Amino acid sequence: MWGIGMNKKRIIAARGNGRVTLVEEAIPEIKPGSLLVEVHNSLVSPGSEVGGWRNLHNQQSSSSSESQSRPFGYANAGIVEEVGESVTKFKPGDRVACMGGGYALHSNYAVVPHNLCVALPDNVTFAQGAYGHLAATAVHVFRRGQSSFGEFVAVVGLGVLGQLCAMIHRLAGSLVIGWDAIPFRAETAKNWGIDTVAIPGKEDEVEITRAFTDGQGLDTAVIAFGGDANMAVQQLQKCFKCSPDGHLMGRLMIPGGAWFDFPRTITNMDICRVGRTGPGYHDEEWEFGVDYPPVVMRWTTQTNLKLCMRLISEGKFNVDAITTHKIPLVDVESRLAEIIQKPDKMLGIVFEMN
Repeated sequence: MWGIGMNKKRIIAARGNGRVTLVEEAIPEIKPGSLLVEVHNSLVSPGSEVGGWRNLHNQQSSSSSESQSRPFGYANAGIVEEVGESVTKFKPGDRVACMGGGYALHSNYAVVPHNLCVALPDNVTFAQGAYGHLAATAVHVFRRGQSSFGEFVAVVGLGVLGQLCAMIHRLAGSLVIGWDAIPFRAETAKNWGIDTVAIPGKEDEVEITRAFTDGQGLDTAVIAFGGDANMAVQQLQKCFKCSPDGHLMGRLMIPGGAWFDFPRTITNMDICRVGRTGPGYHDEEWEFGVDYPPVVMRWTTQTNLKLCMRLISEGKFNVDAITTHKIPLVDVESRLAEIIQKPDKMLGIVFEMN
C-alpha cells in the first residue's frame, strides 16, 4: 500500500507566539467508517483557528515566548488512499473534500470519518474543495435564518466566512450589503458581485444601509466575526425593520464567536447562534456510521457539503475570488511569517501539501 516511512505524516502546528511550525506525527488508525486521505490542499479558517489575521500578526510582533505547538485545521481535500471497514461510498483513488475538527487537519495525510467527506466533481480543484467546511457553514446559516427571495440582508464582517455567507444569500435571491472596516475585504466582495458595501469608520454604514433598503429596513443580519459585537449590534438596530409601535423586527444570525450584551430594544427579533455545518457534525455514530434517512432529514452536514461542491463546480460559489495566498507545505513557516506583515491583505489562505 505505502512506501517506506509512510507511517508518519507532516502536520502544520501553531505556537503561542503566533508562528507555525512543521512537526511529524503518526498517521492515526484507519477505523471502521473512516478514510485515509492523501491531502493536496487545506484551507485556514482564520477566525476560529488563529483568532484572525490581525491577531496572528500581533502575536508574532509581541515578545511572548514559544509554547508547545498545537496541530490545527478542519478543512482539506485530497485523494483516498485506503478505506476502513464498512465504507462503501468511496474507494482508493477517489478525489474528496473533507472536513471536521481533529480530522481534516493541515497535514499531508488525514484520517477522516466517511460522512464528513464528499466526492469532488471533476472540475473542482483540491484548493476549491478545501472550502467545503466553511461553505457548508454558510449554507447552514442561510437555512437557519430562513431568508426569502428579495429580502434585505447585511453581513457584518467580510472575512472568509462572511464572504461565503454573503455569496450564499445573494445566490438565493437576497439583496446583500456587506460591512467591514478593512477596505480590502469590501473591495474583494465588490469584485465578486455583492450588491453593495459599507466601510464603518470611513462611511456611515447606517445611512448607506437605510438607503440600500429604500427605508424598509433589514430583514436579516449575519454577524460573521468574533469578539465584542456591541457596536455592530447598536448600529444594526438602526437599520432593521421597525413596527408602527416601535418594535424592531428581523433575524440576527451569529455563526462565529461574537458576543454582545442583550439589549431590551431587540426583544421582538429572532436571535440565533449558528456555528455548525448542519445535523450530524459531532455525532460520532453518524460521522463513522450510517447516514440519517434522507426522507426524514434532507439537509445534513454531508448533503450541505455535497451541495457546496456542486455550486463550486457550476461557478455559482466563487471561492477563487476570496483566495489570496497559496503556500507550499515546505515553505509554510517562512511564507506565513512574511505575508502576515500585511494582515489586512489576507483572506483565504490555502496550504499546498505536495
